[in-house]
Amino acid sequence: MKIGYARVSTVDQDAGLEAQIRDLKAAGCEKVFAEKISGKDAKRPELLAALEFIRAGDVLVVTKPDRMARSTADLLAYVEALKTKGCGLIVLSMNGTTLDTTSPTSKLMLTMLAAVAEFERDLMLERQREGIAKARQEGKYKGRPRTVMSQAETIRRMKADGLSAAAIAKELGIARSGVYRALESNNS
Repeated sequence: MKIGYARVSTVDQDAGLEAQIRDLKAAGCEKVFAEKISGKDAKRPELLAALEFIRAGDVLVVTKPDRMARSTADLLAYVEALKTKGCGLIVLSMNGTTLDTTSPTSKLMLTMLAAVAEFERDLMLERQREGIAKARQEGKYKGRPRTVMSQAETIRRMKADGLSAAAIAKELGIARSGVYRALESNNS
């Protein structure tokens, strides 16, 4: 039996998830596990469910190696876990070729491709960190604004005028807990 696994990192990638599911079904997957979760999360419930569901003789199918694992070591650990259960792994989107880990050549290619993908990700993260550092230097990147605490003076004034925390929260469009936090910051 072919079991598919599809993953996207964010909820904004619905089209990508649908495309993966379509490709997995076209490849003959009878059951597909899909989720919207970052690959860096070690606890990916649907991947764990797929690995629990798979039985000896079955094959796990993914569209790309990075949908399953974020590092070469991670991918090889999954391949070994599948092998231990008597299962294989098929990767569909390899420029028209399919890699099937039941063959030594494909396993070698998969290892090399996973290493390249991990390298590309590391380079992307490095560029991202450099971009953030440069933006901070230029004063363009300040992080998320602290909306409630920036209104602390207004909140204290409104409270002094006799408004309740609920009324202040409603008028400013913030959570009541934020009102309490701003009021407590005055006491510190």
